[in-house]
Amino acid sequence: MSRIVYVNGSYVPEEEAKISVFDRGFLFADGVYEVTSVLEGKLIDFPGHLARLRRSLAELALPSPATDAEIEAMHRELMARNGLTEGMIYMQVSRGAAERDFAYPDEPVPSLVAFTQAKAIAGSPAARTGIKVVTVPDIRWARRDIKTVQLLAPSMCKMMAKEAGADDAWMVEDGFVTEGTSNNAHIVRRDGTIVTRDLSHAILHGITRAAVLAFAREAQMRVEERPFTVEEARDAAEAFVTSASSFVTPVVAIDGQPVGDGRPGPVAARLREIYVAESLRRAS
Repeated sequence: MSRIVYVNGSYVPEEEAKISVFDRGFLFADGVYEVTSVLEGKLIDFPGHLARLRRSLAELALPSPATDAEIEAMHRELMARNGLTEGMIYMQVSRGAAERDFAYPDEPVPSLVAFTQAKAIAGSPAARTGIKVVTVPDIRWARRDIKTVQLLAPSMCKMMAKEAGADDAWMVEDGFVTEGTSNNAHIVRRDGTIVTRDLSHAILHGITRAAVLAFAREAQMRVEERPFTVEEARDAAEAFVTSASSFVTPVVAIDGQPVGDGRPGPVAARLREIYVAESLRRAS
């Protein structure tokens, strides 16, 4: 059966989904998005995703196409229509269709589209084996804290990693790691301290990042939010990434050099266990 997707108020088979060729999301990447994980039929960290969506819209002076309640209802309807119990729901808001002009239209009518992706997240093989990353220059724009659909630069960095035989890239600016192509980067020092970049315009304010750090502090783990260098990362005992689509995933090599003993470490494993259990407990 074909997937059912949501397009501006209608639920339609994916083959029938249509957006105007004049949509500013298509022409200018003038739009924002969120990806919410679904586990055991529950929306994970959904209030956080809604809050970040509101922030992104406000930063771009982009009108909202729906209320929080309507957006949540749409997510649940997509889950029901597609029988989704584990995977993700992608939602995108653009400024809508208008005559091509760099200036925003005076009275935009925003577009809202969403679709489901079935995917095994809880039992991801990468969580058991870890992933390998390479470092690349961060070539993105300056407002990475806004979750825009402007994703060509991280896509290019991801392909650099693939061509180097790695799974992902960690982007670097002025010698410091910013983040992964679609995730936040963390290291664990040899004394057990978790280090991750502090929030600013330089990185995306990850919803999973925030939850994992809160759980780490509740578990009496030491956390430092500050920039770290590539050299510090290579010398770490452990490294891991966080995102809605991968939860907590160990990093076992950086630029071909093993992190720690080259195997997933106990801190990342424990944080993933806590995150999954607590997120399911708090989700609806």
